[in-house]
Amino acid sequence: MGIDEAGRGPVLGPMVYGCLYCPLSYQSSLASLHFADSKTLKEEKREELYENLKLDKSLGWAVDVIGPRELSAKMLAVNKINLNEISHNSAMGLIKQVLDMGVLLTEVYLDTVGDPEKYRIKLSERFSSIKFVVSKKADSLYPVVSGASIVAKVTRDRALKEWLVEETGENINRNFGSGYPGDPETKAWLTQHKHSVFGFPSLVRFSWGTCTTHLKSEVEVAWESDEAEESGNGNSSTKRQAKLSKFGFTTCESRSEEIESSGKGRCKFFQARKIQQITQF
Repeated sequence: MGIDEAGRGPVLGPMVYGCLYCPLSYQSSLASLHFADSKTLKEEKREELYENLKLDKSLGWAVDVIGPRELSAKMLAVNKINLNEISHNSAMGLIKQVLDMGVLLTEVYLDTVGDPEKYRIKLSERFSSIKFVVSKKADSLYPVVSGASIVAKVTRDRALKEWLVEETGENINRNFGSGYPGDPETKAWLTQHKHSVFGFPSLVRFSWGTCTTHLKSEVEVAWESDEAEESGNGNSSTKRQAKLSKFGFTTCESRSEEIESSGKGRCKFFQARKIQQITQF
C-alpha cells in the first residue's frame, strides 16, 4: 500500500490523505499504469489516471478528507494538535481502515512527514506486522505512492470545486484560485471575504499564519470571561462595546425588539446562518 497527501500547504479547503493498495504480485504491473507524482501531471491526466485505477480490479483505494474547520479546531485548541500529528493520525487511520476491511497488508510505503526514521518507528510500533518504508519524495520513487498521490489530489480538487460554502448569504464567490497563500487570486479572495469581526468563511483554515496577517488590522475582540479571570473585575464590557462601535456594531439594548425579531439591520453573518437572539433559555 502507498499513502500520500494533497493540500497540506493551502490556506483554503481540506487536506486529503489517500491510499492505494494492491497484491504484491501486481507491483511490477504498476509501472505500466504510468502513475507519477500528481504535482507533475496536468489536471486532465490526473483525472484520466484516477478513472482508470478505479476500474482496475487489482487495485483498491481509500481517502480521508480533513476539512478546514477540523484542521483549525485541532491546531487552535487548548491542547493543540500540530499538522504533522494530524497527518500521522490520518495515515494510520487509513491503514487501520484497510486492515479492518480484511486486507492483509504486509508492506506500506509513505511520503515522510517530519523525520523519516522517527515516523517509521512510530508506525511500526502501532502496526508491528507490517514492513514500513518511509521516504522523502516517495511519490516519485514508488508507483504505489504515486497512485495514492493521484487519488488524494483528484479527491481534493473535486472537493474544493464542490465544497458547500455555508455562508451563502454573504455573496461569496468561488474565484479563489489554487488556495495556496502565494497565489495572487487566493490573496485577493481572502481580502474580499474577510469580516471585521468574524474573520473568514468556513472554507478558510483560520490556524494558518496567512490568516493572522490578513486580520491584523481588524477589530480586536475582548472576551469577558478571559478578562474577568485576568483582572477580577467586570468593567471589560464597556471597552468591548467601544471597540465594536468603531466598526458599526451596537449593543443589543440599543435596538428595538421589532428589529431583533424581524432580523432587519442585523449583521449578515447572523442572517446567513438564521441565528436569532434569545433573552431566556
